Amino acid sequence: MLVGYSSSSEEENEVIQNGKRKGEHTQSDDSSLDNKRCKKEAGCLLKVTRLESVTDSKKSSSHAKGEEARPPQKCVLEQRPHLPVPGSVLNMFKETEEKEGFEDSTQYGGRIRSFAHERGNWATYVYLPYLAEDESLELVDQLISGAGAHGVSLTRMEEFHISLSQTVILRHHWIEPFVLSLKEGLASGRRFLCVADRLKVYTNQERTRTFLGLEVRAGHAQMLEIVRAIDRTMLEFNLSTFHQNPSFHISLAWCVGDCSESLRGCFQELQNIVDDFEDSASLLRFSGHEIRCKSGNKFFSFPLL
Repeated sequence: MLVGYSSSSEEENEVIQNGKRKGEHTQSDDSSLDNKRCKKEAGCLLKVTRLESVTDSKKSSSHAKGEEARPPQKCVLEQRPHLPVPGSVLNMFKETEEKEGFEDSTQYGGRIRSFAHERGNWATYVYLPYLAEDESLELVDQLISGAGAHGVSLTRMEEFHISLSQTVILRHHWIEPFVLSLKEGLASGRRFLCVADRLKVYTNQERTRTFLGLEVRAGHAQMLEIVRAIDRTMLEFNLSTFHQNPSFHISLAWCVGDCSESLRGCFQELQNIVDDFEDSASLLRFSGHEIRCKSGNKFFSFPLL
């Protein structure tokens, strides 16, 4: 690279403007000359530096030809220690994963699901609730004790109701339209009186559980009418309808497996406990004034007129 500057011969013959020659100069002219000298020296230094750089590159290339090419060095990043994840975050979805991974029957008293649990599926059924009083619970405990004397170990139901539909599966986005359809179908339903005072033994379809229940003797016709309205909603969503000839009943207690024969062996003795129980007539007579639907952990109520 060349830095522009004038030669010495040109400086000698140069005539300065305003009639002054080179020897006749002012202080500003001295500074101008100093600047020119600096440019010359800077130009020389720039040339020397570039020449050295070119020479070094040639030496390095010629040196590289005589030796084997060195592999490129990898850049090693400094490993910083990871911060520990809080236990609350690690256990956030543990319960859900365990439930979805397998069914532990010990968590449900040995009960087995009729269908596999899948995320997004909501077990749903419709029923008539029965609010048991303390005296009713005492009657159930006496029946459990009587069955136990014959080798049948029963467990009291957690809540009491009369089923009005089979248990079906709903996807989450079906719940709202399903409930709206039920509401429309049950809008004209009227209250009625129920009497359930006759013991009967039931098993589920898979015969993996046995139930001791009280069969409905009064209110059967009204329940059939309600079931027909519920079945229309089931058909609308391509779901299973209720049994053709249902035996409406309140399940009182249950046990794992098919123990129907053992219970029938002591059936009359258990029926006598019901008949002889004080105030059993009033306890087993109740009003059907509300229909409920349970879908997963959601509850919906449909009052009757």
